[in-house]
Amino acid sequence: MANKKQKIEKTNVMRLLEQKKAAYTAHYYGDTDAISGAEVAAVLGQDPARVFKTLVTVAGSGEHYVFLVPVERELDLKKAARAVGEKSIEMIKSKELLPLTGYVHGGCSPVGMKKPFRTVIDASAAGFDAILFSAGKIGYQVETGLAELKKVIDFDLADIGE
Repeated sequence: MANKKQKIEKTNVMRLLEQKKAAYTAHYYGDTDAISGAEVAAVLGQDPARVFKTLVTVAGSGEHYVFLVPVERELDLKKAARAVGEKSIEMIKSKELLPLTGYVHGGCSPVGMKKPFRTVIDASAAGFDAILFSAGKIGYQVETGLAELKKVIDFDLADIGE
């Protein structure tokens, strides 16, 4: 966990949260083999329903959208499209992620992307005092409440998981 003797490196996501005076807790799991979101949740001793993955999509209109869903659930593309008023959306190709967002697969955060995209978080997040998501680097997660996150990025809540 974050409090091991290991010094946690500050990520840009953490710096942005601090800039906006948004309270957060950093978690480090880089000294494990955890790859999937469910594995990360287990290593951190967290309820997987509170640990969210960041997914980047493109709509038929060409607009990009960011969705956060719990790690053990999938993004329902039809519900996601409805949530943002699009006819259809699909996941972007892996090779497009870094140039578009500045993040690599497995380290993508809704905070600190190269440019802001409309973001929708699964409505289940409202049931928790705080959620966890990538701190913008593989091996790092941040935990913060939705009110704190609102200080840094604009987002909507909607039922987008399946």
